[in-house]
Amino acid sequence: MSHVISGRRPVSAATRARVEEVIHRLGYQADPSARGLRTQRTRTLGLVVPDLANPFNAELAVGMQEITLAHDYLTVVCEAPLGGPYLPAVLRQLVARRMDGIVLGRYGATRRDLDLITGSGTRLVRLGGPLEAGPGDVVRAAEVEGMRDLVRHLVKERGYRRIGFIGGEEGVEPGGERFQGYRDALAEAGLDIPDDLVVWTSFTRDGGRIGAARLLAATEPPDALVCANDLIAIGALDTLRERGVDVPGQVAITGYDNIEAASLVSPALTTVLNPAREIGRSAARILMQRLDDDDHGPAREVVLAHRVVTRESA
Repeated sequence: MSHVISGRRPVSAATRARVEEVIHRLGYQADPSARGLRTQRTRTLGLVVPDLANPFNAELAVGMQEITLAHDYLTVVCEAPLGGPYLPAVLRQLVARRMDGIVLGRYGATRRDLDLITGSGTRLVRLGGPLEAGPGDVVRAAEVEGMRDLVRHLVKERGYRRIGFIGGEEGVEPGGERFQGYRDALAEAGLDIPDDLVVWTSFTRDGGRIGAARLLAATEPPDALVCANDLIAIGALDTLRERGVDVPGQVAITGYDNIEAASLVSPALTTVLNPAREIGRSAARILMQRLDDDDHGPAREVVLAHRVVTRESA
């Protein structure tokens, strides 16, 4: 029976059919705990994200699970909000429970956090940040390039000149990378970035409401708002709608990530496709290869393509 279940040794078609019929009749299921005693693995993986309410992170988890379940691994999804001791506490618990691998979709991890994971023998994939020799593999989207292309579209295709930026928490990625793309595109076009056109809030709908209110209060308000994610952009739309500002007639708005809600709000958001589900799949594939092949080779980096999605808001 074990050879049929594991698939690791050849079994005749007749024998396989008989064993599978018995398995089905008895409702047999392999005990992962027993298998773990032999393989020294728990066949569980951790995914750590900053905000479970963000649909982007839900898509990320779905993509990861599509791959891991096919390999008989269970994915445990944990939230580690920005600020406070959440991330170290979550990582300690995951390591203590002997996860075979961790996908870290939460920015702001210190080298101490990363060393906690890799020092325990747990495989690590980071969703963003630079590729380095020690702290695991990296799967990321082209954040700088994506925002650069979006702002180029606003300038070259739509003719906007006074473009404001609403970011998440200052100093927390991917806001900084997206701000760099915004800044690079404006510099390329010879446009200034006055201090009153940049606001840092949070990666939430409320953050967008607050950020848009601040930018509208500028001495010379912007003619376009570039937001660091779609939730911020939807919040900014709320504020402009409440104040009777026409979008995009008076002020254009763009988001980033292309979550499902971006196409459902009115006007539908122009944004950047950040392929959350494929990011999750790619991270899981790397972990599966590392674990199944016992691969301890050099750290690898996967960079996924982006695309500007033009809709009604800009």
